[in-house]
Amino acid sequence: MSTPAVPTLKLTNGASIPRLGLGTWPMSEHEAEVAVAQAIEIGYRLFDTAYAYGNEKGVGRGLRATAVPREELFVTTKLNGEWHGVQAAQEAFQTSADRLGVDYVDMYLIHWPLPQQDTYVEAWKGLAKLLEDGRVRAIGLSNFKPSHIDRVLADTGVMPDVNQIELNPTLTRDETRAYDAAHGIATQSWSPIGRGGDLLSEPVVTGLAERYGKSPAQIVLRWHMDLDLITVPKSANPERMKENIEIFDFALTEDEVKAITALDQGEAAATDSDVVGH
Repeated sequence: MSTPAVPTLKLTNGASIPRLGLGTWPMSEHEAEVAVAQAIEIGYRLFDTAYAYGNEKGVGRGLRATAVPREELFVTTKLNGEWHGVQAAQEAFQTSADRLGVDYVDMYLIHWPLPQQDTYVEAWKGLAKLLEDGRVRAIGLSNFKPSHIDRVLADTGVMPDVNQIELNPTLTRDETRAYDAAHGIATQSWSPIGRGGDLLSEPVVTGLAERYGKSPAQIVLRWHMDLDLITVPKSANPERMKENIEIFDFALTEDEVKAITALDQGEAAATDSDVVGH
């Protein structure tokens, strides 16, 4: 059976993003090259990397190893904290584009707000200029809280396409998801199946896996889809990649989504402090 096509979501600034893609943290250059090339063959079109991951060159080599046209691929990378400035963001973007070997990036995110630096608004102005100049198709934020986004909007008036945050059934981020939805910002989940595997052994997850003839990971990823999220699970294993993308031939009921959401542990489950590598 062929892999169902991944649906896309139209973003605020006009780009269409696949709702499920491949995360590449913490892959090495070589691992990323192989994984991206394999993922494209499996059917992936969204790829998520960052300057801080140290694997942009590998991701770029993986992209070029395929016959799929560049315009059918959606590439995200991220601005690191030392370039939080208008001009600095232009230079950082060019460094990442050169490493990736691309003429443009589909989406560029500020990796962290780093509020102690108090420069994320200037960084956002830099991303807005990249969007205006056509060097990126979408811009967004990563690991930003609603209070940070409020300031970005108040100071610039430029709406983010995406807010990428750590999010899974044990960390449902209800307030941030509601905020994003109210502002027309798409929410993207990183670490979508959590860390350590405990989530995948929860009875509600394993029970639904048995009911639908799916793996526990597929149930959790389908939960993200049924909440209208975008997500980028990381895997370097082709079989796992194939499993992760085969979630578009079923849907959870509203009650099943609520049962999984009830696993929320609140902010106690968060690992996205400013020292986390992602």
